[in-house]
Amino acid sequence: MSAESPSQEGRKTERRSWRKWVVGAILLGFFSYLIWIVVNPYRNQPYEEVPHGDHVHYVPKDRNEDVPIGRFPTQPPAEGERITPEGEIVPDNR
Repeated sequence: MSAESPSQEGRKTERRSWRKWVVGAILLGFFSYLIWIVVNPYRNQPYEEVPHGDHVHYVPKDRNEDVPIGRFPTQPPAEGERITPEGEIVPDNR
């Protein structure tokens, strides 16, 4: 029989508690990152895809709120082009 002393049992309980906190912190970090990706799907693009009926409009993040969504293009800008806040595709001279 191996009888453990009370101090050894206390250490085991302390280790389990510590491990639970570490695993909990890792899971919290992972799910926080996952939620951030879901909430910000277009974070690396200068425009957002806005569903509009059976199609999508590509709208710049600095959009002019007075311009209706229907005036923005339904195709993403090609390389070297950008969408203006008014919905026009122009060469990107930035």
